[in-house]
Amino acid sequence: MGHEERSEASGYWYPERDGASTVDVLNLLRRYRAAETRMRARTRASMEMGETDLLALRTMLAAQRRGELVRQRDLASVLGITSASVTVLVDRLEQSGHVERRPHPTDRRSTVVVATTATDHEVRETLGAMHQRMIAVVDDLTAVELEVVARFLSGMAAAVEEASDLDAELRDVMRDDAGD
Repeated sequence: MGHEERSEASGYWYPERDGASTVDVLNLLRRYRAAETRMRARTRASMEMGETDLLALRTMLAAQRRGELVRQRDLASVLGITSASVTVLVDRLEQSGHVERRPHPTDRRSTVVVATTATDHEVRETLGAMHQRMIAVVDDLTAVELEVVARFLSGMAAAVEEASDLDAELRDVMRDDAGD
């Protein structure tokens, strides 16, 4: 096999493209996900709490910015955990000074859970610089590029969310491979 034949064959079945290939884009997406996972681990270590605790705080802070109230049952729904687990989680966050339980303003039978001002500051201190760098990257995009990125990320999220039963998908793939 001559040199020219080898270089043409090295692309396997992937089409030749100018710029990034499908594989390049998917590898960059994996790289981003790995970087985000490492960042979350650093944040958990810095704030001395678990992933579910951080997700609960993020949920509460986002709701507070929107002017919405958060009850424990709302956290259970968002986090996909039992009401007993939410009670333990909120107790832990309350003891550490990250949240407060307050009476619901219109329902005397209910309480709301609110992230403290100190927690908001801690999260901003911990993640603020990174968020500013991320915003700068997005702000450098044109309107057309923003539309493309938004469509891409929406499509990728839908592709992953659609795979609701990974075990069934894996069985189907294995069955198809065995039939070949």
